[in-house]
Amino acid sequence: MFVMLCLSWRECAAVPKPHVITFGKWISAKWPNATGQKLLDLKVRPLFVDTRLKEYTTGTPHELTDRLFVVRRAFRVNDALPTESGNANANAPRWQWQRGGWLLVDRLTGRVSQLNLPEFDPFYSTASWYRDYIAYCGVSEDGKKLYAVVAQVGRRKPILKKDAGEPAGADDPDSECPSPIWERTPMRVTFQPGNNQKLVFSIRSRVVDVVNDAEEPEE
Repeated sequence: MFVMLCLSWRECAAVPKPHVITFGKWISAKWPNATGQKLLDLKVRPLFVDTRLKEYTTGTPHELTDRLFVVRRAFRVNDALPTESGNANANAPRWQWQRGGWLLVDRLTGRVSQLNLPEFDPFYSTASWYRDYIAYCGVSEDGKKLYAVVAQVGRRKPILKKDAGEPAGADDPDSECPSPIWERTPMRVTFQPGNNQKLVFSIRSRVVDVVNDAEEPEE
């Protein structure tokens, strides 16, 4: 009987603890344009795992599988200047909202991780998802080149990265090119970074089994 109880306890202990992943209420916020001279409207909402706040998000989530989904990250930075230290509220941070990259959320493990998206610009890049593929116009670090990029969750390198000209350098977000357009059969994606420029690429479909098994340490 003692041995049976021990075996039963081990089997129960091996069952992963279920996680509850929920979104909070939408919050109206402001974030700056490229020059910082104009504030834009931004809707954000918190992401909770087992009632614990993990991240703030913006936009609509995209379902990858019945276990995984992705959602755009939002966060706050302290915009206070060192020269403002003489003010009465010297130690008070001056929080400013910003858009970030994309988060991968695992419903089974409760793990929330950031996706590594090459040349993805949080201000200018407009993402378009299909299955576990993401297409967007990326911007080089020096801001002088524009790329048509297709990445796949689970792969370190992009499956497509082609020169798409030069950035327009506008002050508005998502202004470098419209959201790329996907087609299912045959699988291809269309970029249109300029008014008269259209880039069409065929994508070889290959499903990558993405598993986010690593549990986050308990706090």
